Amino acid sequence: MSLRYEDVAEILKIIDSSSCDELIVETGDIKLVVRRNTAPGHVAPATERAGSAPAIAARPRPSPNATTARQATTRQTAAVGQIEVTAPMVGTFYRAPNPDAPPFVEIGTVVQPGQPLCIIEVMKLFTTINSECAGRVVQIGAETGDLVEYGRTLFIIEPGEG
Repeated sequence: MSLRYEDVAEILKIIDSSSCDELIVETGDIKLVVRRNTAPGHVAPATERAGSAPAIAARPRPSPNATTARQATTRQTAAVGQIEVTAPMVGTFYRAPNPDAPPFVEIGTVVQPGQPLCIIEVMKLFTTINSECAGRVVQIGAETGDLVEYGRTLFIIEPGEG
């Protein structure tokens, strides 16, 4: 068994959003080593192949201050009386059930309890996130393909009769 580029990218997304500092995966002739929080200026090897193939280096992680600043600018907040729908898990956000379909909801869409809002994918497992209230979608906090973290605001709904 070998790792495809998509597999490695998914592993890196999950590790990046977790508190794990090191992961080692070995399959056949591939050994994937992912480390973070290493010494400044040090680049950790990400992949080693058996034999003489050169290792591929991982990019250093951005400083915590840069990450916090980026998250602060994308943070959605609900006004008094509005309801935040947050990510229940870390994963890849999708606004539509498949690439050819229209999004589940748009800004201004009136939703009912149980109506699908989006899908979050974690390692090829898809979880549909449904509305828990009736109301109108006033903000969408992520775009298709975004990696969302646990607790990130995905939608803000203004409650109403619908």
